Amino acid sequence: MTLSSDPDAQLMGLFWTLKLDEPLPAAVEPGIAVIFAQAGPEDVAELAAAMGFDDTLPVLQRFERGCHCYLVRVNGQLVSYGWVTFDEERIGSLGLRVRLQPGEAYIWDCATLAVYRGQRLYPALLTHMQHALRAAGFRRIWIGMDADNLPSQAGVARAGFQQIVALLQASNTPTRTFFIRAYPGASQQDVQAAQYALLGDREANSITLP
Repeated sequence: MTLSSDPDAQLMGLFWTLKLDEPLPAAVEPGIAVIFAQAGPEDVAELAAAMGFDDTLPVLQRFERGCHCYLVRVNGQLVSYGWVTFDEERIGSLGLRVRLQPGEAYIWDCATLAVYRGQRLYPALLTHMQHALRAAGFRRIWIGMDADNLPSQAGVARAGFQQIVALLQASNTPTRTFFIRAYPGASQQDVQAAQYALLGDREANSITLP
């Protein structure tokens, strides 16, 4: 899958996976003492504040949609979090949606408070989420990030995820057309699974939005 017809296409994001029905990668240990937990009703207000919301409604709406959230606490303080969706989720402002098959989970909207960065909290949280989702019976995790988010890419790679495809937007077109490009070494099976998740079709490698 190449973009020889549009060499100036803009790289928008990267899409990675981890298979939970295979041996899990080595656990990443955080650099400081932490407690991992799944968020519950008692965490809504604190989570909303950490995410920069003025009220709890956006957090409650995510829980009502069936999303889960996992937390990292240091001395009782919420310092890092990550959300998980199990059916379908919008990708930022791109207009695309990740479509999940039964047994798949999509990790998104993860963040660590600035003062606690550099302590491997993000990849350690991903390790915790891997084990929690595997115990719940899931067989695959997807995760994506912006192409220029180098810290996120480093954390995801450290947690054992494998890059499958890159998402690119065509240039000089009257409509918004996205392409995917397979990462070298990615299996055809994984690429087709990514095509379905991002484009809704296991055989298509592009999609045009209104």
